[in-house]
Amino acid sequence: MLPGLTLVLGGAASGKSAFAEGLVTGTGRGRTYLATAQIHDGEMRGKVRNHQEKRGHGWRTIEEPFDVGRSLATISGDQAVLLDCATMWLSNHMLAENDLDEAEAGLMAGLALCAAPVVIVSNEVGLSVVPDNVLARKFRDAQGRLNQRLASKAGLVVNVVAGLPMVLKGTLP
Repeated sequence: MLPGLTLVLGGAASGKSAFAEGLVTGTGRGRTYLATAQIHDGEMRGKVRNHQEKRGHGWRTIEEPFDVGRSLATISGDQAVLLDCATMWLSNHMLAENDLDEAEAGLMAGLALCAAPVVIVSNEVGLSVVPDNVLARKFRDAQGRLNQRLASKAGLVVNVVAGLPMVLKGTLP
């Protein structure tokens, strides 16, 4: 059984989304996919389409690039939620120059109100070289802080590397 909050971390193309989808599917509940990506170009459109095809049918999709807390608060307890991903959500807010503290407070409030178990996918961006520009360094630091806050609230934290899950906190169902 999944805890109320699960955090799945990993690098780009690590297999974290597929692993998270498996966790949600394994609950036997209705599946809600909370998508945070914004499509600004053909490459991203293709990436989203690829994710949808791999995921298959049977998912209710909510596209919400900013106010995920509001969406989470409306989901019933007979569902399991995959929020994919916290990294895109944070990027959306940073590029829109939104107040990150306010955005995070909304996310945390929505998680507290959500009746369904939630699996959040997020990138671990702190393992590479120090970025060469101010925006990238601010993003890396903000992502690291967000991941730490989510991990502190999560009952299960898994790091996926090369498709292999490594449990950092809790126990896999």
